[in-house]
Amino acid sequence: MMNAVRRGLVAAALLSTAAPLVSWADTAQWPNKPIRIVVSYPGGGVSDVVARALGEKLAVQLATPIVVENKAGAGGAIGLDTVAKSAPDGYTIGFSAISPVALNPHLGAVPFDPQKDLVPVVSVMYSPVLILATTAEQSPNFKELLSQAKRSPGTVRWATAGLASLGHIVLEQVKYTAKVDITHIPYKGGGQQLNDALGAQYEVLSTNAGPTVMQHIQAGKLKPLAVGAPQRLESLPEVPTLAELGFPEANSTSLFGIFAPANVPAAVLQRLNQEFNKALASPDIQAKLKTSDNVPTGGDAKSFARQIAQESANNARIVKAANLHTK
Repeated sequence: MMNAVRRGLVAAALLSTAAPLVSWADTAQWPNKPIRIVVSYPGGGVSDVVARALGEKLAVQLATPIVVENKAGAGGAIGLDTVAKSAPDGYTIGFSAISPVALNPHLGAVPFDPQKDLVPVVSVMYSPVLILATTAEQSPNFKELLSQAKRSPGTVRWATAGLASLGHIVLEQVKYTAKVDITHIPYKGGGQQLNDALGAQYEVLSTNAGPTVMQHIQAGKLKPLAVGAPQRLESLPEVPTLAELGFPEANSTSLFGIFAPANVPAAVLQRLNQEFNKALASPDIQAKLKTSDNVPTGGDAKSFARQIAQESANNARIVKAANLHTK
């Protein structure tokens, strides 16, 4: 499956970028009605905030209304399934982490075919993964947390945004490497997960960096134990990366981007890529992302497809090694 996903995504991106640049006349009729951005996660999270900010930019750039709709569940697969089954006219696109196409297929069935039903349009950002302790957990650091899990198997509860989410794969990789028994608590997105964290309904959570999360960290309601990122965050310089702690395979970030249904005209895909890159380059969008420890990316569809393919290959190895198959 890994090779099929890679070939399909790269091929789709090539189709969307290989054509020569089109003239304005070729795309003058698009858009002529509202564009829907389907966000694969609940409202209130970092993906929702970023999607709405980008939607506001695109509404001005394209002089057309942008409607943002949240369709959460199944680790982002429900939202992308909506996109995959939409008309291939460029008026329905999706904003999602790449997990539904680079991770979920290795764990079990997804309701769409990643290689036939979707095309990557543009990479938007990557978001560090934070490992946080709630007030129900008194371990001073990540090492002591794992020691507690070894002393009392199953008593440490670790919440993620859902089955097949990146937080879930990070947890499973930590469990596999450290040989510990930690109870997984899957949610349907980050909103309720965070609310229950503040209520100390469990001990640990993995979540993406974002303004709301950082506010709770600064207020002492959540304690950072580790971070999945290429290097320590400027906002949390004392918090080690998972790689530093001995978990390089778990040291992952969430890559987010825009997807479209397969068979959207190449000229429309190219225009979408250009407009999103323009929006991402604006100073206010750059500031909104960077102040919440999220890193803006952008680029062409071909590069985005290659990133997805590499992540899919990495996930395939992790899923096989940790025996995480659900089908």
